[in-house]
Amino acid sequence: MSSQNKGGGRIVVGVNGSASSMAALRWAIRQAKLTGSSVDAVIAWHVPAGYGMALMGDGTVDFEGDAKQILADALNEVTGTEPDVLVRPSVVEGHTGDVLVRAARGADLLVVGSRGHGEFTAALLGSVSHFCVHHASCPVLVIRGAGESSRLPIPSMARCAAGQPALAC
Repeated sequence: MSSQNKGGGRIVVGVNGSASSMAALRWAIRQAKLTGSSVDAVIAWHVPAGYGMALMGDGTVDFEGDAKQILADALNEVTGTEPDVLVRPSVVEGHTGDVLVRAARGADLLVVGSRGHGEFTAALLGSVSHFCVHHASCPVLVIRGAGESSRLPIPSMARCAAGQPALAC
């Protein structure tokens, strides 16, 4: 990870360790290298509703620490391929869609995976990518992970909140 940012642009990418978020991170870093942009790699965490009501293991779950580790592992795996790209890791408490839309304010592009670890893994778009496409103030690129097939014959086009194209590829 370099401290250079030649073009001044900013790409925000959502990371959660899933195959599609890893593909999104790789794509964002390659695009940043081509455009001279920097990358903000963002992971969100929150304590699940009702967590305090059920005992889980020994009761010492560190949600923030787990998120930091997932992001660090993802960056260690991917950033070595493009050492000249400035990548800023960010671990933020909150619901993922809200966190990513806030982080993308003023960005040139928001890149997200098509679906994460949710229970509706057969869906074309996950709830977070769907939320981002409809609420982000910048263009949104939705990346499928390896092995995910499209039910659409061509990439799907949508519009983001600012009326700019939001791509699902």
